[in-house]
Amino acid sequence: MMTQVEAARAGQVTREVAEVARQEGLEPETIAAGIAAGTIVVPANPAHRALDPRGIGAGLRIKVNANLGTSSGQPALELEMQKLQAAMDAGADTVMDLSTGGDPDAVRRAMLDQCPLPLGTVPVYQAAIAAISSGGSIRAMNPDDLFAVIERHAADGVDFLTLHCGVTRAIVSYIEQSGRLTGIVSRGGAFLACWIKASDRENPLYEQFDRVLDIARRHDVTLSLGDGLRPGCLADATDRAQVEELVVLAELVERARAAGVQAMVEGPGHVPLDQVAANVILQKQVCKGAPFYVLGPLVTDVAPGYDHITSAIGGALAGMAGADFLCYVTPSEHLALPGPQEVRDGVIAARIAAHAADVVRLGARARAWDDAMARARRALDWPRQFELAIDPARARELHGRTGDVPAGTCTMCGDYCVFKLLTGVT
Repeated sequence: MMTQVEAARAGQVTREVAEVARQEGLEPETIAAGIAAGTIVVPANPAHRALDPRGIGAGLRIKVNANLGTSSGQPALELEMQKLQAAMDAGADTVMDLSTGGDPDAVRRAMLDQCPLPLGTVPVYQAAIAAISSGGSIRAMNPDDLFAVIERHAADGVDFLTLHCGVTRAIVSYIEQSGRLTGIVSRGGAFLACWIKASDRENPLYEQFDRVLDIARRHDVTLSLGDGLRPGCLADATDRAQVEELVVLAELVERARAAGVQAMVEGPGHVPLDQVAANVILQKQVCKGAPFYVLGPLVTDVAPGYDHITSAIGGALAGMAGADFLCYVTPSEHLALPGPQEVRDGVIAARIAAHAADVVRLGARARAWDDAMARARRALDWPRQFELAIDPARARELHGRTGDVPAGTCTMCGDYCVFKLLTGVT
């Protein structure tokens, strides 16, 4: 069986490519050409049954990811399944399982069974926690054990794997002397940095990247090259450590393309408004158009409880500059693990940011939705407005505060509605 890249380079249209083309309103050959060139990825592990695929990359609608997962203090699988449903109901395009508590294999497999969306994971979490639990230290993590976990995730059907391959020994050594305000805030990056320091060895994901590529190609898994050195505050944005890691990831993107493996690149993080576009342009240039997956970015550090908003502001700017994939941020960020409602709020905020950027990126293809809403508003057609709303349930809830109103009635202006005034109805 050919991988998505092999099929695209052979001029064949897979089922997944045909479905993505239908979703995007484009020709299948356009999607296949992007996959062949490495500017589009379609994460689609053949072992993920009943997958509803998504395309991520150049010329496509910006996609939104929702992070879920257990922790040592909140290991309940049932709650994660409720959050998974909330993410899907809110319109997430993909989901990531970041579990660190309970039985990670059971959580991942339950999500794969219940989630038709592309699913991603971060295998180093499971490998590192197992090593600490059994050996008392991250130093006990054997590279073979790490690759065994990666293989297990891929064999289970995970569609994309976040692997922090760019956290190299040299960059870890530098960052200790850099004076970074928040140091390393990526959990995967921190696990690997601790292992590098404890073992005095190179990051196995970088040193043995051919081994990573072999697993990815055999299972047709998309690599999401993780930003282990992303900035955790505005003061650390676009610093040398972040940029050096990006240069390493650019090298690995080229190696993945040569091996016939789909790859995208993850990015910051916390970034001031005036640096957001520059970060995206830099990544696109250095990584030769590889799809860019950004966490936010958050444009201020002082809004705990509202970081879905700070993230949406940065996400809209990043998307307009060329970012392809937004990882949601919930109101719980920096404070607690999200519940189902925070998951929903985070997905909706990220979708608003993504669509706002798509209006600029895709033009009429995206703005047709806004134009349809404008016509419904002009006609005071409430059912149609609810149908078009990005969150229909919330729109209906707020409209319902006005009680029962006759059709064609303005619930804000009453008899003095501008649409009625200007058409001479009143």
